[in-house]
Amino acid sequence: QEWERMFQLQNSSDLDMSFEAFTELYIRDVKNRLKENTWLTKEHIIRTKILPFFGKLKISEISTKEIITWQNEMLAYRDEKKKPYSQTYLKTLHNQLSAIFNYACKYYGLGINPARLAGSVGKKDAQEMSFWTVEQFNEFIPHVKKLPARTGLSVLFWTGLRIGELLALCPEDIDLEARTLTVRRNFQSVEGEEVITDPKTQRGRRVIPLPEKLCDEIRAYENALYDPQPDDRLFPFTKHYFRRAMLKGCAEAGMDPIRLHDLRHSHAALLIHLGTPIL
Repeated sequence: QEWERMFQLQNSSDLDMSFEAFTELYIRDVKNRLKENTWLTKEHIIRTKILPFFGKLKISEISTKEIITWQNEMLAYRDEKKKPYSQTYLKTLHNQLSAIFNYACKYYGLGINPARLAGSVGKKDAQEMSFWTVEQFNEFIPHVKKLPARTGLSVLFWTGLRIGELLALCPEDIDLEARTLTVRRNFQSVEGEEVITDPKTQRGRRVIPLPEKLCDEIRAYENALYDPQPDDRLFPFTKHYFRRAMLKGCAEAGMDPIRLHDLRHSHAALLIHLGTPIL
């Protein structure tokens, strides 16, 4: 009977429905408009960080008081290593909650967005962008002992790939004779499930030239693999594997660590240094 009542409220656009019931309407409309990997991230936030708190409340009765209580819960969170959510992640959580209320205001006549009234938490660009020069990267990379990690990190630096694009690479994507690498896919792990999607953006599908030295590294790596098939993942590992290898290499080299994604920034800095037009 409760399910039937919520179903009728959904069909009549009555904002006395629960936040959970309204979110199903939001999901139904928004999901097909977004890239699969973008949606998977949003859905994970909605189902694990937002619905457990707001799910049973009526959407029309949620006030700034409930929003602030939820924000305080997110601010107080600590993982098993006693680490809180990052400022950028807190900002992402709040933006997603606010997006649901914006949708209710725009299409279902909700008077105000309580998330906007409560004010945001976190910061959009809290983490400082760092990058390495070629000299710094060359100082670091010999200290990465494992071949998959050393080759993968080299590909990230010399091509500017995103980590998800690296993890989705197959032998058929690399032409060592033509010295090119083709980006076709992106790899994500969501709640333990491995998902291969299209690249993050429209221009994500691209062909990248490879330096000769990197081709030699990739060739040596492929030769060390046991019977690789054209559509096998070249790097069947996780983001955490490469992050751990990077931290260990930095420690052995006596260098301050940078983020994995900063290797992409390093590549952009290298291209600018070489005179590539910035656009």
